[in-house]
Amino acid sequence: MAVQPRDVVEQYVKLVATGPISAILDLYAADAVVEDPIGTPERRGHEAIAELYQALEGLERTTELHTVKVAGNHAAASFTLVAVGNGHRMTLAPIDVMELNDEGKIVAMRAFWGPDDLKVVPA
Repeated sequence: MAVQPRDVVEQYVKLVATGPISAILDLYAADAVVEDPIGTPERRGHEAIAELYQALEGLERTTELHTVKVAGNHAAASFTLVAVGNGHRMTLAPIDVMELNDEGKIVAMRAFWGPDDLKVVPA
């Protein structure tokens, strides 16, 4: 694998804060599957995955990457996303677990977080 999983994860976390949805989708394989958060219906393919990230459009966002663990073509990342918009400040602290293919594209991503990991307060 030419692209290292750690590099993909770092780019992903950066793009969640700064990038257009199209740049985030470029990190995913065309037939990728996303379950965010765990327990919700899977989203398969770029069109379905784009719906997830569209919620971030128009929000002021920052991210902070805390930890990345890599094992082969799998990676787990702990990070914090802070998004401000519509009079609210949302803080989300997930752990995203990704599987990458030989081209370095994400083929599966599962986001581990629950109600205790999401805080919404007036901005």
